[in-house]
Amino acid sequence: MSTTVPIVDDWHAVPQSWRGGVVAMGNFDGVHRGHQMLLAKAAALARADRAAVVALTFEPHPRSFFVPDTGPFRLTLLPAKARLLAAHGVGAVLAQRFDAAFAALPADSFVRDVLAGGLGARHVVCGYDFTFGTRRGGNVERLREFGASLGFGVEVLDPVMREGEIYSSTGIREALRLGMVSEAADLLGRPWEIEGPVEEGDRRGRTIGFPTANVALGAHLRPRFGVYAVRAGVEENGDVVWRDGVANLGRRPTIGKLVENFEVHLFDYAGDLYGRTLRTQFIEFVRPEMKFAGLDALKAQIAADAAAARKILANGR
Repeated sequence: MSTTVPIVDDWHAVPQSWRGGVVAMGNFDGVHRGHQMLLAKAAALARADRAAVVALTFEPHPRSFFVPDTGPFRLTLLPAKARLLAAHGVGAVLAQRFDAAFAALPADSFVRDVLAGGLGARHVVCGYDFTFGTRRGGNVERLREFGASLGFGVEVLDPVMREGEIYSSTGIREALRLGMVSEAADLLGRPWEIEGPVEEGDRRGRTIGFPTANVALGAHLRPRFGVYAVRAGVEENGDVVWRDGVANLGRRPTIGKLVENFEVHLFDYAGDLYGRTLRTQFIEFVRPEMKFAGLDALKAQIAADAAAARKILANGR
């Protein structure tokens, strides 16, 4: 599931070949429709100048640095984000390591050293609310001033709206926490997904006829606990093969294991997924997490959930 887009994590290590391109800046969490408009603007500038697009993003997300005890909230982790950026015209990614030293970089140093010096930016494209430098000392107005003095163009994307609301990662997170995965997909332009390695579980699903892949959640946002109709993709011979399935996210209260767990059951599949990476697209919310009287009741409900998910997916939702 790796991407072929080159990635470096420090502006000092940017290759000479990356210099002189169009720099698209942002956190790009989710790479949603608003981000896609920004990337389209960057790609258009790059075509006109016969240059490449370099995405400048930040890892970890600055929110994780400034509020380290915040809960998981990421829509996309770096491998998925880089893959999505590449799909929208990005040729290389500077996933700048966001640590104490970088957070302390003054606004003028960020522009002179990182944008002009490290990246040799010909054009810079960012959103209307982009801020930079220690204590958010820089904004788009200052960026335009810097660009005029240092010789690079600055394009600022106005808010991208849908029915009077701005496309935002925050809005997508809110939708997912409510189980509104269709709404999230509309904002993203594609189904939201969790990508992670398949870990060893307790193999309980096999004993009741529904073997599951236990997928590591990592720093991904936790959507509403419950059951979802999903499509899951696994790499086979260089291609990602997608299969229908049903997934449960929650703490499994019926069997007394109150640790959050993400289990994916693929329909009509008997392959070994342990240690492989699974991409799971959330298609539709089926039901909230529930506690049942025992394993028989749980098994009956799982069968009903699987039938409901098959119907949803067969209808093309």
